[in-house]
Amino acid sequence: MTFYNRVEELEALNSSFESPGHDFIVIYGRRRVGKTALLKEFCADRPHIYFLAAQEAEYRQREKFVDKVAGYFDERMPRIDGWDEAFDYLGDKLDTEDLVVAIDEFPYLVAENDSLPSYLQGFIDEQLQDTNSMVVLCGSSVSTMESEVLGHESPLYGRRTAQFDVQPFSFKQARKVMDYNMADSIRSYAITGGTPMYLTLFDYDRSIAENVRSQILSPTAVLYNEPEFLLRTELRNPARYMSILEAVALGHTTPNEISGATGIDVGPLSKYLQTLRRLRLLDREVPVTALGKKSKRSRYHVADEFLRFWFRYVEPNRSSIEEAPEIVYDGTIEPDLPTHVASTFENVCQEVVWEGIRNGAFEPYSEVGRWWYGEDEIDIVGLSPTDNRILFAECKWTSEPVGEALVDNLQAKAPKVRWGPDDRTEEFVLFSKSGFVDGLEERIGDNWSLFALADINGHLSTD
Repeated sequence: MTFYNRVEELEALNSSFESPGHDFIVIYGRRRVGKTALLKEFCADRPHIYFLAAQEAEYRQREKFVDKVAGYFDERMPRIDGWDEAFDYLGDKLDTEDLVVAIDEFPYLVAENDSLPSYLQGFIDEQLQDTNSMVVLCGSSVSTMESEVLGHESPLYGRRTAQFDVQPFSFKQARKVMDYNMADSIRSYAITGGTPMYLTLFDYDRSIAENVRSQILSPTAVLYNEPEFLLRTELRNPARYMSILEAVALGHTTPNEISGATGIDVGPLSKYLQTLRRLRLLDREVPVTALGKKSKRSRYHVADEFLRFWFRYVEPNRSSIEEAPEIVYDGTIEPDLPTHVASTFENVCQEVVWEGIRNGAFEPYSEVGRWWYGEDEIDIVGLSPTDNRILFAECKWTSEPVGEALVDNLQAKAPKVRWGPDDRTEEFVLFSKSGFVDGLEERIGDNWSLFALADINGHLSTD
């Protein structure tokens, strides 16, 4: 499979390895996000030992690890009775050669022996730090990596020389994988999200409909049961968590709404929501103008576009998909897909704003996000407290060109955003899938900007 992006991460890893002294690197992030691909790409051209841990008995894990080390040095595997001896053996070998030692899926080792971080601490303090070698711990269980490796209570705390929280691809990054036109790329991204594995499962010589039918709606496809698999690897009893994710994907975004949709009382619900946030499956959002970000007007949304798609269309229709997937796609998914994509389009437009801030196309704003109060909502609001400047933007994924009605509507809502002084500087932006009515640009002020798909493509194509 082709390796995409991750240029900054590779450069940082290369720089660390080439600099004098030892390195202890931590790489973590959600499953399927490309951590192993990054690790293997980095190791490919340099001496290394790569060990992939498995869910098996501790003695077998340790035995296989020591066998990997011995195999690299072309030795017979020694008799080792504990992890302390295993790391002593590795340390002796690192006295003779500088190399990368990568331990992938480290949480599986900790699950069998929670003293392992203590053994690693001793190895780092007493042996690794006197070498020019690098040890990399990689893991998909974000909670384990954050608590057992990065957390204040971990014996390894403060010993890392760098850490990489590997994120899904942004839309701009994903565009390098998706060989569609701009509109279909946004539609496709609304289905796969930025997870590299999901992106590369799609065949971009085929239509979106064909890809959805073959890669998601087929009971034999990897993605058909993927969310259920992800939850079962992280949670012992995922049923309630699945019901919460389905409720949020279907538009129940406040705690009260989620409680009503799932039957889970608001009190216990907060614990489930917290766990889903910790697993990076849910995001909590407050209005961009909220002080301290502790607003009671919080909303939740599914943190991954594919999971949002799956819980919106696949999970509620499992029985029908087993019987007639074509009917589910034609009758349920395709007619509703524009509504689903509209939320993704807002995120893409927000990405355009940030990209424009970085490259100077927009004035600088320190905060960018959604705003809502009561029945009023604005898709994107940017705040620049240092010079009392505010940005208002609306994003329309509609089949008709945008006209003056949206201009008037946004101008009417702007004064309701209580932020800054009365003489604040206001800027306005409209994003539209289908462009704008003739003459609109001439009828609006200099503080307005219009972005059609071609403009969005241009801004996200620059490096």
